[in-house]
Amino acid sequence: MDETAPPPNTRLLMPVLQMMAAKSVHAAAELGLADLLAERPYSSTELAEKTGTHPASLRRLLLALAGLGVVTQTDDDRFELAGLGQPLRRDAPDSVLALVRLGCGPEVWRAWEHLLPSIRTGQPAWELAHGVNWLDFYADNPERAAVFNASQAEHTRDTMPAVLAATDFSRFHTVVDVGGGDGTLMAHVLSSHPQLQGVVFDVPTGLAAAAGRLASAGVADRCRVISGDFFTSVPEGADAYLLKEILHDWEDDEAIAILRTIRAAAPPDGRLLVVERVLPERASPGPAAAHLYLRDLLMLTVTGGRERTEREFHALFEAAGFVPARATGPLPFGYRVLEATPA
Repeated sequence: MDETAPPPNTRLLMPVLQMMAAKSVHAAAELGLADLLAERPYSSTELAEKTGTHPASLRRLLLALAGLGVVTQTDDDRFELAGLGQPLRRDAPDSVLALVRLGCGPEVWRAWEHLLPSIRTGQPAWELAHGVNWLDFYADNPERAAVFNASQAEHTRDTMPAVLAATDFSRFHTVVDVGGGDGTLMAHVLSSHPQLQGVVFDVPTGLAAAAGRLASAGVADRCRVISGDFFTSVPEGADAYLLKEILHDWEDDEAIAILRTIRAAAPPDGRLLVVERVLPERASPGPAAAHLYLRDLLMLTVTGGRERTEREFHALFEAAGFVPARATGPLPFGYRVLEATPA
């Protein structure tokens, strides 16, 4: 027994304090404090003038951020951006600004407030909170949809190096990214494999920034951008169909329907590549497992989907006419790449 570990009641209160910390970081993100402090140190009064906030209240936020290590208090009322706060800058190469704005933003936070009714009824908390599903919400709220799409690009940027290292894309001639959003994932794939042709396929709102993203990566001449509904059809005849964090948005029946659409489009020697978090077969305590199971609750809260075990993914593949082929070992953030072939 570790006698230095905090007692159980203290450990249980830590997530509550983390909630307060998360909302403090979110406030900093919405106010653009990191971008301002990247210019030079400022006093709380100067920052309040630039952000249109109450000086004394902003100073209290800055002190909390200093306690979290996001900013540094250099004298009584002067603050500068700390190393930990650098990724809150809009132009930081490792920026997580959009992820913070999404994860602690009003629409997601309101959905979490309906977690208990969601558990009681089985209805996604998002629908209880907003009266519509998450896709319709973002279709009707383009400004928030832009935050959502940017957050997905940020996370894809951080996950793709490991995915590329674990997956042999040199086998293929044409890859379709199903639900590919703004093209960040495909830009990484094509930049690493000059022989490849790509297709980014998504609904029109998801593709809004795709042409610009592909052009800035220098791969637009090798990639088509096609809009459509993956429940109806996807582009035919590609060597590989790539889905990153698509199936976890849906319950089994819908996930199987998406896979059947791909099965109808794939040639006999095609490949299905699924990038998803994979749950362990049995729960155990620890940060990694907790992260995965909390992500599963996030799916219940927002999309009505779920994270799955490898066995559960195999059942989806087989129901849709695919044969499981191989899977990578664990990658960062709990991901694995699961491959399947047409039956």
